[in-house]
Amino acid sequence: MQPIPRTRRTAQNTQYTYTLDYRVHDVKTYPVQSPQGASVLIYGHDNGITLLWRGGQRLKAPKPSTEGHNGSSSQDAVMILDSDDDDPSPSAPTVFVDKPEFENPAAPSSPLPEITQTLDLAFGTAILQIAVLPMSPCGAEDAAWNGAEILKTKLVFAVTCATNDTYVVTLPLTPPSHESKLRPELRQGLLAGSAGKGLWGETLTLLGGQARPSEGIAMTLVKQKPGSRSRSLERAAASKGPVTRAIVSAYSREASGTLRFWDVTLDSTPGHVAHVDPFQTEYLPSPLASISFNPLNVTQLLTIASPHAVRIYDYSIPSLPSDDTSEGPFPTQGSWLVSLYPPFTRGSAMSTARKPIIAADWIAHGRAILTLLADGQWGIWDINGGGPTSSSGSGGSLFSKAGAGLRGSAITSFSVSGHMEGTSPLRNPAAQNAAPSSGEFVPMTPHTRRDAIAASMIGGSEKLAAVRGGIHVAKLAPRRGAEPGDESAILWLGGADPIVSVIPVISRFWDAQLRRAGGGGVNLWSGAQPTRMIRLADLSVGLLGERCTGAIAIPKQSRSVFGTKRPSSPGENGTPSPEGLPVEVLVQGESRIVVVHESEEATSSLTSRLVGARKKTRPDNGTAKAILAFPRPEKPNSVAFNLSVSRAGAGLLRQRPRGSAKGLFGDVDEPVDIRPSTEAPDAEGQAPNRPRDAGLMFINDLNFAADVPDDESEAAERDIEQEMRDIMEIDRELEQMESDRERGTKRVFFEEG
Repeated sequence: MQPIPRTRRTAQNTQYTYTLDYRVHDVKTYPVQSPQGASVLIYGHDNGITLLWRGGQRLKAPKPSTEGHNGSSSQDAVMILDSDDDDPSPSAPTVFVDKPEFENPAAPSSPLPEITQTLDLAFGTAILQIAVLPMSPCGAEDAAWNGAEILKTKLVFAVTCATNDTYVVTLPLTPPSHESKLRPELRQGLLAGSAGKGLWGETLTLLGGQARPSEGIAMTLVKQKPGSRSRSLERAAASKGPVTRAIVSAYSREASGTLRFWDVTLDSTPGHVAHVDPFQTEYLPSPLASISFNPLNVTQLLTIASPHAVRIYDYSIPSLPSDDTSEGPFPTQGSWLVSLYPPFTRGSAMSTARKPIIAADWIAHGRAILTLLADGQWGIWDINGGGPTSSSGSGGSLFSKAGAGLRGSAITSFSVSGHMEGTSPLRNPAAQNAAPSSGEFVPMTPHTRRDAIAASMIGGSEKLAAVRGGIHVAKLAPRRGAEPGDESAILWLGGADPIVSVIPVISRFWDAQLRRAGGGGVNLWSGAQPTRMIRLADLSVGLLGERCTGAIAIPKQSRSVFGTKRPSSPGENGTPSPEGLPVEVLVQGESRIVVVHESEEATSSLTSRLVGARKKTRPDNGTAKAILAFPRPEKPNSVAFNLSVSRAGAGLLRQRPRGSAKGLFGDVDEPVDIRPSTEAPDAEGQAPNRPRDAGLMFINDLNFAADVPDDESEAAERDIEQEMRDIMEIDRELEQMESDRERGTKRVFFEEG
């Protein structure tokens, strides 16, 4: 991977492209920062996984090694290798203890955090899926989620391989030093530093019981609470002390679909691969498309059985009456709580096909679900009263105390719903497949009726089934002056020209959509950034022709978004910060990852996006090193054209005195030459050596008006937004008149003066 990205600036954002050495399959951001303040990225490729530490304090440069150059050191090494004492001693191999040292923190010189350290873990096969804990971003000192002290010092995540193997991996949270990557034991072979050897302090736990590769994985932690179904495990836990346990779920295409659960204790030793069997196996009527654990109720699992429904499964509630003879902390079979059904496809009157579900994820801290459908429609199911204050009373809570025994219910209506920008072709696919109308009348016969029905069905659910996309919800760190618990969401539809939209703050966006549906005062043209969905433009520039295969949100660090040096920053009282979105958007390609920074100047209002309003002045730091995808053309020099200079000749326009009544069609005496003139006007605004009583004098006025510089004071008083609305209204009317003219009808548009 190249350490320095290739930078591209577009009219809307700045894109930083990293070219990878392998084909990337999945990318995740770890919620806990390292002790020196770096964020951790994990991506899976064809040979294993790679971890990136971004930002934070830099590692100190490696010290120059003198081993091999010093005579005594070299002789000692030879004596050890050539010793006749072949008796292996268990204490001979010393365990390497890594003690990385960091430099003093310096002021960031670039808006993009630099890569502090990288680590490659080779599994010998492709890593297809990565799962991290569904916890809020925090520092290492505050990472004891659900009582797990191991999270303060270790990375805990799960991976699925192209083979049938699924692993739970733990790694030190602190990045390895440069000296640890130069150890001589790593040079013994190509597989010396592979995963499972323990040279990096990692531990592996193999999750068994699978006959086919897993296609999706999710993990969470078990809350440390008294009471358990297994008394033998209680006695063992009391003797050893509390042990952090993780619940891992994965699904595959065994039979018609299989969902498994594993209970993993995070107490393995480095260099030893533990083996765990599943405690629950659920056979499904159809394969799943995605799963995710609830961050609030850790026993609830959100499953997507596209295109049928989104269902919630609870592995801790038994489907049958409890059996006292069963062993284990969890029942052998869980329960399905509720099914959430999407709406039907448009134009499917002859069928009952529902819109395929692309993705769904928990929002409002596990009290609501955000879903994305194949035609670009998004919707929010409020299942546990997670909506804003204005939505209280609009829908009851399915998991309230009154409905604690909910089992097998269903819901279809969204709390709020809408469509992503740029997805209108997906909402009406039959119009694209229809042949262009020639204006001739086609009689409706049984044959033509059958063809029309077949064309509409081919362009309907079958076409939407091929759409790929996803949702990623990122929890934002609590900031000063705002309530904790804000979330951002990324909605994307992949392809050669991907559609990626960002919801900066879900709670405010949800509230704005409710007020908009209820007739509240929401400015659709220039609303505040957190109250609207923002589409990222020109993403194909950074992907360099590759198709988009994923998009995630990386919460920005507090010092880069809501810095302490600006106590009165606009970002602290709820309005957007000057740096733009509260998250970095990472777009995943086939062999590239692109980090997108959307500027606030480009997303503040519709006027700035269409007209290009004045940008804030910034100091000149020299020549920019970025590649400009759309450079601004230089302003050409003004050229004046003189149409009133006389020259003898025939066939030219001739001028007459302004007072002549014959106009331009009578007999003339002097021809007029149309040629460029380099003469500049005098101080009074008149060109020298020009007859003041000549005809076509309005040409001079046009020339002078074109050469007069713009008056910034007059431009400031203009209502650019209103002018753009008028222009857009005229364009819509012209397009409507043109379409009516092609259909053979005539309309006349009158506007009252």
